[in-house]
Amino acid sequence: MTVTLALITSVLWGFADFGAGLLARRLPAARVVVLSQSAACVVLGVVVLATGAVSEAGPRLWFAVAAGLVGPLALLCFYEALSRGPMGVVSPLATAGVVIPVSVGLAVDGDRPGPLQYMGIAVAIAGIALAGGGKLGGGGGGVVVQRQTLLLTAGAALGFGSVFALIAEASVSLTGLLLAQFVQRGINVVVGGMVMVATERRRSRGDGTSDPRKGATSASRPGVPGQDVSAAQDPARQARARQVPAAARPAVAATATAAPEVSAAGLRSPARVIPWALLPALTIVGVTDVAANGTYATAAQHGPVTVAAVLGSLYPVVTALAACVFLKERLLPPQVVGAGLALAGTVLLAAG
Repeated sequence: MTVTLALITSVLWGFADFGAGLLARRLPAARVVVLSQSAACVVLGVVVLATGAVSEAGPRLWFAVAAGLVGPLALLCFYEALSRGPMGVVSPLATAGVVIPVSVGLAVDGDRPGPLQYMGIAVAIAGIALAGGGKLGGGGGGVVVQRQTLLLTAGAALGFGSVFALIAEASVSLTGLLLAQFVQRGINVVVGGMVMVATERRRSRGDGTSDPRKGATSASRPGVPGQDVSAAQDPARQARARQVPAAARPAVAATATAAPEVSAAGLRSPARVIPWALLPALTIVGVTDVAANGTYATAAQHGPVTVAAVLGSLYPVVTALAACVFLKERLLPPQVVGAGLALAGTVLLAAG
């Protein structure tokens, strides 16, 4: 049961990450986190009330609170990294955080790695080094990874690993898990909302504009008010547009070119804060992420945390395949080898 649930977790997380990565190319990462987690929180609230899960409140909820504090920061780093770099590299590198729940399993739960698991750790580390050690900027064929993208991915890995360890301790029953998830998502919304408001106010003060993605209106170059920059004139926007599936391009164009609605005080109207056209996609991402956390926590309760953690960390396979199919991403040869080794190391850890 642990293996099955952990593999389901990896599939759910993989699809959630792919959808979030696309959304983060249209909206600020902070807004993707807040809106997707808000939608998930509403759904969970209804389920908690319907199942009477409030009765499961206890000291273990503090683990959910801690996960809620760390989670949005990890998601912010991850979604921003996905929006900046190739999903096929960012997603596998983020699995490095699996070392945290594995360490907790070894130290707290008494799990002891066998020879295959030690081999898996070595293979995974080698894979991570190769996948992230390609060209840092510059030209050449394939996909290059910027240094800032790698730093964001490292922050996401650290945060995800911490959430893995915390959420596994947050409940011992299904209804308790629902309540823990609700508490975690509520904290996610509060923390993410604070970051979103602070970031967008800083951007607004910095250039006096209001583009939802870059802090500038779509008709002006950041920092140069009044200078028109259309999509045809901006190579960066052309490159970003080519990365979006054809079926999604009309919605992206509408988001990018819509005139910003700003009040006299410089604050966005609700129509700009909440992109209603993208709300269904944001809801799906949030609910899928919740489902993945639920299956992971259940897997960790029914078997070794080390096995649940490493198998749940196979989600980059789904994300990378989706990116190759829909975004036509091409990786440099060392990155392909590195991503494969990282995943092979994960499998060895589980097999041990």
